[in-house]
Amino acid sequence: MATRPVAPRRKVNYRSIQLCWQYLVIVVAALIAFFPIYWILISSLLNARSAADVVPHFWPDWQWSNYTRAWQLEPWIQFFLNSIFIATCTAVLAVLTSLLAGYAFGTMKFPGRNLLFLLVLGLIMIPGEATLIPSYLIVSTLGWIDTYQAQIIPYAVSISGIFLIRQFFLSLPPSLWEAAQLDGCSRFGFLWRVAAPLARPAIAVVALQVFIGSWNAFLWPYLVTSSDAHRPIEVGLQAFMSGEGGTDPTGLAAAAAFTTLPVLLVFLLAQRQFIEGISAGSTKG
Repeated sequence: MATRPVAPRRKVNYRSIQLCWQYLVIVVAALIAFFPIYWILISSLLNARSAADVVPHFWPDWQWSNYTRAWQLEPWIQFFLNSIFIATCTAVLAVLTSLLAGYAFGTMKFPGRNLLFLLVLGLIMIPGEATLIPSYLIVSTLGWIDTYQAQIIPYAVSISGIFLIRQFFLSLPPSLWEAAQLDGCSRFGFLWRVAAPLARPAIAVVALQVFIGSWNAFLWPYLVTSSDAHRPIEVGLQAFMSGEGGTDPTGLAAAAAFTTLPVLLVFLLAQRQFIEGISAGSTKG
């Protein structure tokens, strides 16, 4: 009697299963990260009755008047202009100092270079709260209380920026500098004409990190500012909470929404440069 042929077993595609799990984890992580923003947006569009309800609401009531009411309670335009000016100046200075220091540590050889670089990296271990009092005393002695420079100068150097740009310069082939020397290029000429243009992805990362960090800064600007003329947006939001906005949950959510969305949009527009810069800076240790 002839036996029936056995059907071949289907091979399990473990690669597809692994990709499905990876995508599932990414989607869940994205939802968790996005949920606070979604909750703020929903809360900013609820009416007073829905906001006071015990049962949470996951769909807005489209009360756009909450934004109008919140906008009229504080000089938000002044706060926005202050934050833009402070964050931009801080980012420009941090990029400049990171570029110069990273170039020196990454391409130039001098006695004690490695030790000095380790000392610079060691500053990351010092918590910012530990330097608040001495920094405040210095700023007060200089007469910088309630000024722009008190919020810009202390953050004009980025240790992580120095590290990232130094790592990028370490990956540059020495032949570039040798060719530049043959053309009569100086160290600074090589930096501005060759090295800096090649380091644009790393520079973009440093600028973005410092800009967002300065925009979101609260404790230090809160300590050194006392008037609306120099308060950034985060301190202005705290002033809004301390005033009439503290008893207005929907207005407070609206204020939190229009103070957060600008920097979120900046990050989304610059995310490609951010990823390219991080990848470029990690090519060589």
